[in-house]
Amino acid sequence: MLNNDCIFCKIIKGEISCAKVYEDGKMLVFKDIEPKAKVHLLAVAKDHFKLISEADEARAELIKYMLMKIPQIAENNGCDNGYRLVINQGEDAGQTVFHLHIHILGGEPLEQ
Repeated sequence: MLNNDCIFCKIIKGEISCAKVYEDGKMLVFKDIEPKAKVHLLAVAKDHFKLISEADEARAELIKYMLMKIPQIAENNGCDNGYRLVINQGEDAGQTVFHLHIHILGGEPLEQ
């Protein structure tokens, strides 16, 4: 279920445009508007929930599905030499949009 107040839900619904690189019935992947690496993509679940701790069995399967799709998406977008995945959980971790999403960073050597 999508949330009318969430920016990622608005992007999923097509109310806000994005530079889409992949979409299917479970997830949307688009370019971050403030990239932290040469390639910086956001893989967004099409089910609105904020944190991994809110994942029930179905949402855990959705996260698994996303993690299984990401390697091919990353490679198709210039991360064939490796990439970093980041899931920020809560304000202290730097989460600014409270809708589960996975950052995919790569396309160049990343700092440790």
